[in-house]
Amino acid sequence: MHTIETQIEIDATAESVWSLLADFSGYSRWNPFIRSIEGRLEIGGKLNAFLKPPGTRGMRFRPVLLAAEANRELRWKGRLLLPGLFDGEHYFIINRRPDGGVVFRQGETFSGILVPLLRRSLDDATRRGFIAMNEALKHEAEKGERG
Repeated sequence: MHTIETQIEIDATAESVWSLLADFSGYSRWNPFIRSIEGRLEIGGKLNAFLKPPGTRGMRFRPVLLAAEANRELRWKGRLLLPGLFDGEHYFIINRRPDGGVVFRQGETFSGILVPLLRRSLDDATRRGFIAMNEALKHEAEKGERG
């Protein structure tokens, strides 16, 4: 198993951050990492996503939604071809700060026999994709708070 986690402080409410995360149709407008995602926020439902880490052609996959708790957490699990080959549990966690802003955490835990072979790419391009998305989310949420 291998985990990558990033975080960023956002000067916006948890509700503002959640509204951006839950609005899948808006991702293509602001999200440089998850270029598109379709599906409903229903636990157990399948999503259709296209991710494009920096410097890659990108990949399409169909993760299963594991959690969708408004203003707190969004989580899904995807896999490459067969279970146990290359699986990833991706999560977004919103923690409120006392000052009204939030700490946004994005991460993924990877498992499967291909993880050791892909670890360098995960630690480079995938991590950079997370950071780019975090920064874009911060910009978009703070812009929305300012009106």
